[in-house]
Amino acid sequence: MRWSSWPRALAAAVLLALLPVPAHAEGRPGWTGTWATAQHASYDPGTSEVTVRIPVHVSAGGTSVRIRLTNGFTTDALTIGHATVGRRAGGADVVAPRPLSFAGKGRLTIPAGGQATSDPVRLTVPAGRDLVVSLYFPGRLTHVSQHWYGLQTVYWTSDGGGDHAADRAGGAFSVADSTFPFLTGVDVRGGPARGAVVALGDSITDGAASTANTNRRWPDYLAARLGECTAPAGVLNAGISGNQVTAGVDGNPSALDRLERDVLSQPGARTVIVAEGVNDLIRETATAGQLIDGLTEIARRAHARGLRVVGATIVPYNGYGDHWSEAKEGERTEVNAFVRDSGGVFDAVADFDRAVRDPDEPTRYAAAYDSGDHLHPNDTGLKALADAVDLNTLGAAAGCTAARVRLTPYRPELRPGQGTDVTATVTGTGGSAVTDLRTRLDLPPGWTAHPLGQGRRTLGPGESTTVTWTVTPPADATWGTQQIGVTSSFRQDGRVRHTTDSVDGTVVPVPTGVRAPYLTVSTAPDAQYAQNGDQFAIWAAGQDLSGWKDEKAAVYLPGAASASGSVTARVVTQTGSGPSAKAGIALAADLTDPAKGGYAVLTMSAQYGVEFMTDSDGDGRLDTWAGGGASYHPAWLRLTRDGTTCIAYASTDGAHWLHIGTVVLPSASATASEDAGLVASAVDLDYPGQVTSAVFDAFTVS
Repeated sequence: MRWSSWPRALAAAVLLALLPVPAHAEGRPGWTGTWATAQHASYDPGTSEVTVRIPVHVSAGGTSVRIRLTNGFTTDALTIGHATVGRRAGGADVVAPRPLSFAGKGRLTIPAGGQATSDPVRLTVPAGRDLVVSLYFPGRLTHVSQHWYGLQTVYWTSDGGGDHAADRAGGAFSVADSTFPFLTGVDVRGGPARGAVVALGDSITDGAASTANTNRRWPDYLAARLGECTAPAGVLNAGISGNQVTAGVDGNPSALDRLERDVLSQPGARTVIVAEGVNDLIRETATAGQLIDGLTEIARRAHARGLRVVGATIVPYNGYGDHWSEAKEGERTEVNAFVRDSGGVFDAVADFDRAVRDPDEPTRYAAAYDSGDHLHPNDTGLKALADAVDLNTLGAAAGCTAARVRLTPYRPELRPGQGTDVTATVTGTGGSAVTDLRTRLDLPPGWTAHPLGQGRRTLGPGESTTVTWTVTPPADATWGTQQIGVTSSFRQDGRVRHTTDSVDGTVVPVPTGVRAPYLTVSTAPDAQYAQNGDQFAIWAAGQDLSGWKDEKAAVYLPGAASASGSVTARVVTQTGSGPSAKAGIALAADLTDPAKGGYAVLTMSAQYGVEFMTDSDGDGRLDTWAGGGASYHPAWLRLTRDGTTCIAYASTDGAHWLHIGTVVLPSASATASEDAGLVASAVDLDYPGQVTSAVFDAFTVS
């Protein structure tokens, strides 16, 4: 991402200027952080007169809200001409955005390295919901101070778009990014929260490899668990990808250097969970002893400020490139032994290592939790990390549920008309027994579930029980991801309580071919196709779909795209192969022979976001590229033709379209129609022989 260096001589001054003012010093008691992110770098956006709209998923609720902004890691002042906050309606739409002021003024200038806190706004903020913060920047925006790995679509107006901070509709926001600019925190008061828990960590805390736009980082899962408490707590994510305990670099200060800014000064902070150290070991910037000293120093400073400290063990990473070795494993084992038995350095332990490791090969992740790179957990692994935190040790919540329910398999594959077993495991997690335990599945309409027995009705602390159902989608079930939910109700201390979970079940197609007028073409081996009404499925191998190779499988309509029109489709799901696997839409004079010109492809890759690729010289190779950002599914994609000009758009909801790029294709005809199709490629150069499967719907040509 775009990191700019900042003068080392200014480092100390900038860090001091960034420190938020403690809540008790403001004369405004009762503020609790409900969302936060750790800023750590900046870039020059090269834009003027723009507005940004930032969705944030809050943890704790309240009746008043304020925001915190930073202009850190820069040497220029920042002017904000208009700021608003409101509940999110969906996409970039906002329900009745409220104007924000700063010391009574609507316009704000933040000096280089400075920070600002807004005046409070009366606004009911439900726990676990989305707010949207909008900021308008008059004149030239010379820089953006950012948290670069947001895993959340952030919406910008185009250059010169002007002030749209007060807009309810999001139509003016046509540019997408996935970094959090300027915003460092959102605070609430007037709610039931008893304080906040801060997660100090690296990319694993940042959510790397989790599903974008779904809030599946482990602090998000922890917030959901705390939300079931009668007196909940806010959860603040202070993760920075690549962060280390002992060593900092320009654009990524060490955990020790940023502890005051990102943890100790957070409003309402009661507890910090320290989940750092793997990067120190991987990069060999610290020995086990030095890392233990750093963790001890973090705990000492947090205790001195009255915070409880939970130490997290370091996850396994054998298989992560060539970064693992027996010697490094010995260092990890030594650090983890210290965390588990620190002699009072930590108040409690979250054993992340034990939560996700393979019991038969403890230097590696268990397969169910591995994202595929053998360092970062997938969504399910991140949920397991959150489950490893004992809520009773946090000192920041009360009345938490004494049971937790979890569904397995974690991503069940189901076939229409066929049964698949799904199991709910309920575990006693509190200090008291639960009675009258009942568990039910929540299924999509038309699905059936046949129970295969009953679980126990009473659970003591640490005890578990399971209930299994055979779940059957109807024969005409829609392909793709469908959520399967579970709710367990029980009596705890004389009260009825609930705990919930859900998994993404995937209804998978079976190859059957497609029907006229649709045709298929493949330049990759092992291509197969299926059609289910308006849905299509493609199975494709292929080494690449850019530059040196053009290996793909396609379902297409010949000559369907006029010289002035568009092709639109939604990529519902994509599975298999590696992170570069692609699925999307294509235009070409002849998709069976792309060298005939006008070739453009717009895809969502498995992990690397939107990719707009075109053939600039008519040789049938895709040699230009635009896009990036977070990967998300379902993904709406659109290519629009205006003669030889091709414009690419993407959307998370099919209503708010973000401009990806505009390209002139000299090889395209200004008047002739083109083929329009759906394409998929495994991009399996590093994953030889693998196949990607993609499901599409909403395929239209207009």
